[in-house]
Amino acid sequence: MSSRINVGIVGATGYTGSELARILLRHPDVTLGGISSETYAGQSFSAVHPSFKNICELALVNAEQLLGDDDIEVLFLALPHGVSMDFVREVYGTNKKIIDLSADFRLDEKALYDAWYPKPHEFPEGLDGSVYGLPELFADGIQSASLIGNPGCYPTASILGIAPAVRAGIVEPDIIVDAKSGVTGAGVKPKSSTHFSTVNDDFKAYGLPRHRHTVEIEQALDKLNGKDHRVQFTPHLLPVDRGILATIYCRPVEPIPEELRDVYSEFYRDAPFVRLRDMPPSIKDVRGTNYCDIYAYYDGRSHKLIILSVIDNLVKGAAGQAVQNLNLIAGFEPTSGLEHIPIRP
Repeated sequence: MSSRINVGIVGATGYTGSELARILLRHPDVTLGGISSETYAGQSFSAVHPSFKNICELALVNAEQLLGDDDIEVLFLALPHGVSMDFVREVYGTNKKIIDLSADFRLDEKALYDAWYPKPHEFPEGLDGSVYGLPELFADGIQSASLIGNPGCYPTASILGIAPAVRAGIVEPDIIVDAKSGVTGAGVKPKSSTHFSTVNDDFKAYGLPRHRHTVEIEQALDKLNGKDHRVQFTPHLLPVDRGILATIYCRPVEPIPEELRDVYSEFYRDAPFVRLRDMPPSIKDVRGTNYCDIYAYYDGRSHKLIILSVIDNLVKGAAGQAVQNLNLIAGFEPTSGLEHIPIRP
């Protein structure tokens, strides 16, 4: 790759696609060479996203044009689950690097994917060659990967919250994750369950009893120490636009009040986007950024380790993490294009 690389976004008119454009347009080492939309092809990007007026006037093209553009070195796929695999199959094995933001290449096995997703996986060769794109855990594999499965937003917050304790072997393998997300996590396509009048002034759990992110969290934790983990994952919908707060409960092997901070500090010593907090964080503490803020403590009364982990679901949970993966595969500074300050009122 050259020192400055040319990238394209397939499916840039949803929340994640527009967030990718926002970050990539300010990235010092990247040229945004093309943006696709099947629905709005021929229109300018700013016609679909007015906030980009005079900032990005690129014409939206069909996905096939981007896939066939030899000048584009890295493709970001911001497409629904079950759709990305068809596009990956077309360019897999070429000189293009692919960062897929759907769930199609997050799991290791076709049988596992088929058991948790409604559409059977139709490109298992890609599953065999993909790398799970959580940089704080799997940077070495990401650097040399040609296909990266960008993690889900809930798994990102959950895995980062518990990973140091799992790697250190100081917790039992049965883990409870109680997580809440803003409405943008459901995507831009209108649904009755995400209408303003439905979500506003309300709070509810969903995806029970078997949410697909459960297996993604378990798979990553299993890789950390070779044990089989069982995660009870319950997602909830918050009446806010963006942000995730995951509260994680697990039982330590032994009481660990003294060395807990050291375990987390050592694990994230070289992780610029993980901030360890001395008090419980809120979702506004990370709004608009690629940070994951974590607060962990041991409750001696209940003999539980409790971890709170917050991210912006559209940035660290999606577009920002995808750019973090781009920085790894291109050899850029890890924080390049991602040095945003949280947005608070």
